Amino acid sequence: MKSLSSIAADRLKDVRVVAFDIDDTITTEGRVTADAYRSLWQLQSAGLVLLAVTGRPAGWCDLIARAWPVDGVVGENGAFAYLRKGREIHRFDVAPPPTSVELKQMEDGLLQQFPDLALASDQFCRRFDLAIDFAEEVGPFSLSVAEAVKKAFEKEGWTAKVSSIHVNGWKGAWDKASTLSSCLADHYQLGPEHLAYVGDSPNDAPMFALAALSVGVANIQDFPALETPPEFVTRTPQGAGFSEFAQLLLRAQGFTFDKAFD
Repeated sequence: MKSLSSIAADRLKDVRVVAFDIDDTITTEGRVTADAYRSLWQLQSAGLVLLAVTGRPAGWCDLIARAWPVDGVVGENGAFAYLRKGREIHRFDVAPPPTSVELKQMEDGLLQQFPDLALASDQFCRRFDLAIDFAEEVGPFSLSVAEAVKKAFEKEGWTAKVSSIHVNGWKGAWDKASTLSSCLADHYQLGPEHLAYVGDSPNDAPMFALAALSVGVANIQDFPALETPPEFVTRTPQGAGFSEFAQLLLRAQGFTFDKAFD
């Protein structure tokens, strides 16, 4: 990974879409920082398409699509997209959700194997996946424990990804990148050559592979064995790192602090 400060200005001028993870990318210690949230407003005011791409649940994503300065949200690691069209929120599911019985059976099996972990407290908001908490409200436990949970999901034929706080598992072949790519093509008539993505953990690897410009906030270095690392890394972690990227992008595209809010 190269320092973000080494990026050529021309790479930034081509960006028309900024997609970003939420947890530990625009949040710091679980909260969206003032600088990161202000940067979202600046990016949208500059005319960029802004899309959150997260493992967080459907209930959260509906609120984010309605209340945040974004054009849409891809949630539960690509299970669906909620896109804003004027005052309306258009919803697109990748596949039918699993049954409650399927989710409960997987939950019981995993928590028997990993009794020190817990079901994510946002599970009640989810439609498609099962989220096992290893570092949000329990632990934090090591990445090796998270990888063991991932393998347990996969042993049962589920897809699984590790984030900075949860291990998410689902019955399907989608991921963040496949769903975002469809959204860009179908709803914005844009391709990945216009996309910048900012993330922080292993479940962002498909997005790092897709985006023409891939950026990790500094805490991405907590995960040395990424399947696909980002091309660039910020100097600062979490929300500060996202703001670092956003301000660099705005300056490259000719926006000052005040102009970004015009």
